[in-house]
Amino acid sequence: MSGRLTIVGIGPGDDALVTPEVQAALDQATDIVGYLPYVARVKPRPGLALHSSDNRVEINRSRHALEMTSQGRQVVIVSSGDPGVFAMAAAVLEAVDYGDPAWRDLDIRILPGITAMLAAAAACGAPLGHDFCAINLSDNMKPWSVIDKRLRLAAEADFAMAFYNPRSKSRPDGFGKALKTLQEICDKDRPMIFARNISLSDQTIQIVPINEVQEDMADMRTVVLLGSSQTRIIHRDGTPLIYTPRSVEK
Repeated sequence: MSGRLTIVGIGPGDDALVTPEVQAALDQATDIVGYLPYVARVKPRPGLALHSSDNRVEINRSRHALEMTSQGRQVVIVSSGDPGVFAMAAAVLEAVDYGDPAWRDLDIRILPGITAMLAAAAACGAPLGHDFCAINLSDNMKPWSVIDKRLRLAAEADFAMAFYNPRSKSRPDGFGKALKTLQEICDKDRPMIFARNISLSDQTIQIVPINEVQEDMADMRTVVLLGSSQTRIIHRDGTPLIYTPRSVEK
């Protein structure tokens, strides 16, 4: 039997948000590869080997998966959310690009998943309803100067924005620096959304004007969304509905 490598997204947390296509790939796998907490979401069964590893070893993880695929195994690499959004799909293709030439002819498939930013947006309405961008605030793999430039240009272009990896123990100052840049450019009442543990039972949603935001409102379990100047809030009992209109006045 020839090997196959499938790179999947298992959604933001709730098992109900795993697509049937992804679940089928998990059910057929001989080996599951991924970051510790994501592999832990896969139910063990006879004939299935679980290969979990720590963060920041994406290329080594990819090479391991490619080697097992070359041996004829049915390997699935798991990412949270969607594998193509700041996740393992790019890492695997980088390993293929610079690795064993034989890897280029392997059966490699990428299956989409529901991203944290889309789940967060749906939980409070449609804040990404018009043009938007997603920015990873981690400077582990790019200098902060690049992040700051992208923040400034996106704010000046009036995009709604989604921010991944806003703040961690090893990067406690990143979100604060991003916030300072955005507060210099954006209208003071532009809404910022903090969606923590999105789709899980302890999910929380906060909607705060950007001038009132504190940097400790975000952590690594939070996806942060920022509306554009056109974003509107519908106040009601419970969580407000927030949306960005589909058209811009000429």
